[in-house]
Amino acid sequence: MRTKLIVVGASVLLAFGAAQAQDAPKPGPEQKALGYFAGKWTTEGELKPGPFGPGGKMTSVDTCEWFAGGFQVVCRGQGSGVMGSMTTLGIVAYSPTEKSYTFYGIDSTGMGDYSKGKKSGNTWTFSSKSDMNGKLMHSRYTMVESSPTAYTYKWEMSEDGTKWTTAMEGKSTKKTE
Repeated sequence: MRTKLIVVGASVLLAFGAAQAQDAPKPGPEQKALGYFAGKWTTEGELKPGPFGPGGKMTSVDTCEWFAGGFQVVCRGQGSGVMGSMTTLGIVAYSPTEKSYTFYGIDSTGMGDYSKGKKSGNTWTFSSKSDMNGKLMHSRYTMVESSPTAYTYKWEMSEDGTKWTTAMEGKSTKKTE
């Protein structure tokens, strides 16, 4: 009797597991587009003089990998520049309910940002709003894929969301194996 219960119980668990696997969501084309970012990237850029200091050159190396399931890409980076050394962590994903790409990033200086984005052709644009010293600031980050292994970027800021000032721009290159 006990053996029958174990066999029946195991069969039920296997059947439940198979049903769960069949119903498990699968990444769609929007998530698959995030594959562009998977890999090891070297970034060079220039921070413009402004609220983040006097400006100057910056570099970073970022390793971006698919998170389990294939829905998000997680990037970990090390950089240096006029503000010193920095460690970063970012997660880029697609939200089907919002029909928008999302990015959440933090760094070792205490900064954090959540932004929403879209992809149009070879251009990715992410926007956010944040409090900077008691003032609402709009932020726009644009990346243009110049090849499968390179993109240019521009980070812009605005007090009113209409007049934009470039805060940083540069180029990222993916290491090819």
